[in-house]
Formats: sequence, structure tokens, C-alpha cells
Amino acid sequence: MEENKQQKYKDPFRATLTGILDLFKKKVPDAAVNDSDRLDGKTVVVDGASSGLGFAIAVEIAARGAKTVMVCRSGIPLKGEEVKKLSGNKNVHMLHVDFTDARSIEKLCLELKSRFAPIDILICNAGVVPNKSRKTPQGFEEMFMVNYFSKFLYVTTLVENGSLGSLSFGPVNSELKSAVNHDVNGSSVPRIIFVSSESHRNPASIQWNDFGKFTTYGIKQSMEHYGHNKLLLTTFAVELSRRLNPNGSNSCSVFALCPGPVNSAIARESPKVFQPLLKLVFRMFFKSPEDACVPVIYFAVSHDVESKHFDYFFLMNRKEVDSKALNPGNGKKLWEMSSTLKKNL
Repeated sequence: MEENKQQKYKDPFRATLTGILDLFKKKVPDAAVNDSDRLDGKTVVVDGASSGLGFAIAVEIAARGAKTVMVCRSGIPLKGEEVKKLSGNKNVHMLHVDFTDARSIEKLCLELKSRFAPIDILICNAGVVPNKSRKTPQGFEEMFMVNYFSKFLYVTTLVENGSLGSLSFGPVNSELKSAVNHDVNGSSVPRIIFVSSESHRNPASIQWNDFGKFTTYGIKQSMEHYGHNKLLLTTFAVELSRRLNPNGSNSCSVFALCPGPVNSAIARESPKVFQPLLKLVFRMFFKSPEDACVPVIYFAVSHDVESKHFDYFFLMNRKEVDSKALNPGNGKKLWEMSSTLKKNL
């Protein structure tokens, strides 16, 4: 059973087939987004917002009244103007970032602090699936940097510089269940939302010996690396909740989700000979960004998850994340190793 689970996202073909089959499995949604849920007076930051899922999120967030900050590598200012037009909200702003470059992330965090703090909701969406390994300016592998380590740098820096209000990292509660999937009553607290993937269940283990090291791969191994980096991201999300809500305190809601297969440009680096077929398959079987963004919007606006420490959705159904991501030892080790990489930049 475990072996079958780990084969589902082993290569691009099986990952695509798995995504299609998942969409055809009929499940009653565990939750729904209410039209009456608004974000007036809230500041919401979403990255990877110039196209695809991120753009759809930005439109919906702005339409619900939020001061919307689109963090993008391209599309400035045209995509922001488009969001204003589609949402009817003129309070939309754009900031540049290159998530392959730690220096660009540092600059972004400073600008967010000076112009938009305190941030009420932070949506971490940007991701890549390159067809081969590439080095970043600091010597990391691109998928590791963009899909995981940039998120660690970004979020921890925003917490440390006060951009997310009075949040701070406290002592970790040794009992995981006291901090995860635990509802508490209280006023609104900041929310941090990670767009992850069900492929985080694919790796047999976290590859600690290669952590942070540049590794070479080609298109056949791209989905394996994608799944491993999503496992790192999901493990980080769980550990972040532990550290922001020590001893059962009520300081921050951390959410992660898999939106399912999305008709976006994430596979734009696939071989050109396959791109017409992939575009057809994506268009016929995958969700539109507007439909796929619903679980993100739910975590951003719903009162049902108010002050909840952690939650994970696959599509619109609640699931427990993989046991490797829930493991406190993995969370602690990932945090310590990531912190060391950050200090050595």
C-alpha cells in the first residue's frame, strides 16, 4: 500500500493521471466558501500572483474587499491593473520578487514591512517544475529554493521583522496534537496559507544527507524532486504552527492545502513535442484556476477556521498530512537545518 502511494507521482505521466483520477472521485465537500465572507480592512499578500492560481486568488481576495498585495516576478503593473478591473477594488498593489534569489527575498521582506505591515493573511503560492536542475544565485537547486527554502526565508523573516504583527517563535510543544487540528475561541489572528501538494506523500523519507545541496536531475526525475520539496514545505507548515502557537497559545493559524490539478502554466518546461497534448489534457480534465483557488479562499476568509492552529485540505476535503510531515523530530530537524542555511547565506 505504501509502495503504491509512492508510485502515484513518480513521473510526469503518472502524476497527471493521478490528478485526473482524483478529480473524478466523488466526495462531499467538508466545507464551503460563503459569499458573505468579506476581507474588508484586511491586508492580504499573495505570491506567484501574475498568472494561474495566484492570479485567480488575487482577484477573489480583492473582490472580497482586502488590500491586496501581489508579489510577482513579472507582469508588473499590467496584472495588477487587470485585478483591479476584474475585482472592482482599486486597493491592489504589486511588488517584485525573484524567489530563486535570497537577496531579492530580503528586499521584498523589507518593502512589505515598510509599506504594508501588519499583514493579516500571507498566502504562499509560487512554485516551479523545471525540466532539469538549475543553480540559483546562492548555489541551491532551483526547485528546492523556490518550492521550499524561499518559503522558509520569506516567512521566518517576516515574523522576525514584525511584518506579521506581534508573532514570535516560542518553545515547541512536544505534544503535536495539542497544537495541530485544535480549535480555540478567540479574536482574529494572522493566517499563513501554503499551497502544497498531495505529492508530498510520495517520498519514502526526507533526504537529510542531500539537504540544501545542489543535485542534478532531468525531466524523468522532476516529479520525484517536486514531491520531496512539497514534503519539506508541508513539514515546515506543521512545525511553523508548533512554534507560533507554543503551549497551546492562540497566536497564528497555519494552513496547507493541495488544490488538485490546475490548468496553469506550471508544466511550461515540458518537452515541446508534448506541450500541445498536455495543454489539451489540462484544458479538458484539470480545474480552472478560478475553481481550484476555492480551498485557498476558504482558509483566507472562513469563520469556520477562525483561530484554528493548523489544517490541511485536499480539494475541499479535510485530510491529515503525511506522517513524515507530522513527525515532530522531522519538523525540528528541518527547522534547525534550514536555520543553519539561512545564517550561512
